[in-house]
Amino acid sequence: MNATFEFYDARATEAATAAKEATLDNVRERNLRAERTWRGLAEQSRSAALDRAKLESERAARREAEELAQAEAQQHAGTEAEHT
Repeated sequence: MNATFEFYDARATEAATAAKEATLDNVRERNLRAERTWRGLAEQSRSAALDRAKLESERAARREAEELAQAEAQQHAGTEAEHT
């Protein structure tokens, strides 16, 4: 994953630890809310990174297919030029 995911995940873990150690209910609840928020941000970051990787892979495959088609077209054009 990326550094942003790791940052968010670390903050979520810290908030969870703080919630477990809290003696006051309001402090525990605040840290549990913070943990949920950080986990949500971590998941969004992870999802965005996966989407970017998928899109880049698709773009690379499309470029490769286009280059192959272009090479075949040039080869075909060269072969036809020899026969005329």
